[in-house]
Amino acid sequence: MRIAIFTDTYVPDVNGVAITLKHFTDYLEEKGHEYIVFAPKSSKETRFSSQVHRFKSLPLFFYPECRLALPNMLRVKQALQEFQPDIIHIATEFNVGLCGLHYAKKMNIPLVGSYHTNFDKYLQYYDIQFLSKILWRYMRWFHKPFRKIFVPSYDTIESLRKKGFTNLHIWPGGVDCELYTPNYSQEKIREKYNIKEKYILSFVSRLAPEKDIDTLLKIANQLPYDLKGDVRWLVVGDGPSKEEMMAQAPSNMTFTGFLSGKDLAAVYSASDLFVFPSATETFGNVVIESLASGTPVIGAKSGGVKNLVKHNVNGMLCEPKNVESFISAIQKLLHDEGLRQSMSKEAREFALTQTWEAIFDRLLLDYEDAINVDKYQLLA
Repeated sequence: MRIAIFTDTYVPDVNGVAITLKHFTDYLEEKGHEYIVFAPKSSKETRFSSQVHRFKSLPLFFYPECRLALPNMLRVKQALQEFQPDIIHIATEFNVGLCGLHYAKKMNIPLVGSYHTNFDKYLQYYDIQFLSKILWRYMRWFHKPFRKIFVPSYDTIESLRKKGFTNLHIWPGGVDCELYTPNYSQEKIREKYNIKEKYILSFVSRLAPEKDIDTLLKIANQLPYDLKGDVRWLVVGDGPSKEEMMAQAPSNMTFTGFLSGKDLAAVYSASDLFVFPSATETFGNVVIESLASGTPVIGAKSGGVKNLVKHNVNGMLCEPKNVESFISAIQKLLHDEGLRQSMSKEAREFALTQTWEAIFDRLLLDYEDAINVDKYQLLA
């Protein structure tokens, strides 16, 4: 199969979309499928690849880590004519996505796309809710020509159906269960971050308002006094809210900065609990990484997180922004080691069913269905 991917974010960007697409292109190479990617130039250094076409870009004003690309339309057209893709997959709705939409229509190439980000919820955190109606009008127009729209959770399907979207199909995220395992040394993490406390609680994310860092800080600051002295928080990540968080954080909260690979995996593995109050996730990559590491998750009962966390099985779900509920869940699991160990086992077993290879195998079958839509219509 020959696949053209249009995306406004790609490695070395660090976010769910970029990471998922990198796993996907690695899978395509391994399986012998041909692909090309159209993406913005990154602010970070990137290695040259003839399969990845990059364009000049500017940072988005409200989300600097994402880039607004300026695609060279003639160059895109020439690349598509030379490559002759069987299908175009659009992963984002900005300029590169629009470019892919234009040429899929113009060149009559089967078109599918994926929906990864709850932009509507993001608007609330940046006080620009007045754009909501315009946003959804644009999103419906943008996705209407897609033969299939892939979304990461059933919760997202229901939300988009209410907004008038059709042709929705599940494409969940996966996890690397060889990288993320329970087998890293907790002692090394304790030594690295000088942790003397009995328990380690972690949070991994872009440090920004839409991840509900306000609730996280309230949880950490309002833990009962007798428990607070037994807990060390490890906050992994970077972002526009980092300095503000550090100013408000309790003394038992350590900011590690951005981590990746085995350094990140070791933090998950060393943690007794992963606490994640974000209610804006369509999937929750950090959640499934924690589960693969055998670390139970206390998360917001919202979006994709509630499809990953099975309440009282591999973690606990709390009402979004309900600080008391999160604190109660933390107390319960830290005081019940048997339950915590049971959840750890269930977390790992669940993650082992969510391998990238199985998920991408299913996606290629969906591609074939989308490519054959015209044939089915002719036969009918």
